[in-house]
Amino acid sequence: MANIFKTEIISPEKIIFSEDSQMVTFPSYEGDMSVLENHISLITFLRPGIIKVQNKDEGVKEFFVEDGTVEFSGNNLIVLSSSAIDVKSLTKEFINELNKDTEQKLENKDISDHERYILNHKLNTIKEIRI
Repeated sequence: MANIFKTEIISPEKIIFSEDSQMVTFPSYEGDMSVLENHISLITFLRPGIIKVQNKDEGVKEFFVEDGTVEFSGNNLIVLSSSAIDVKSLTKEFINELNKDTEQKLENKDISDHERYILNHKLNTIKEIRI
């Protein structure tokens, strides 16, 4: 098997995903980034968005994240996030509640530009999720 590397998405409670992957795309503050086998080592922070994991046989798996960190080194990709959720397990009620909560936070005039940036990315991602 060529062109694969180990990918793990981990929350404080459990390992959410642990498989070999061909490519992983994730939302970082620098923009969306993709990692392939033998990518240069990196560490970065996640912004709200969708992590897309491409496997050779199973197609693409998607995970919604609000925050976290990513580390790639030695053909091992580790995503640490307390908010990672498989998109297939999201419910319409969860999305609606998340959307409502995010819009309410954006109405607060006392939030910083950084918080507004994060909330806007979160809101845009929520609107793109199809259930």
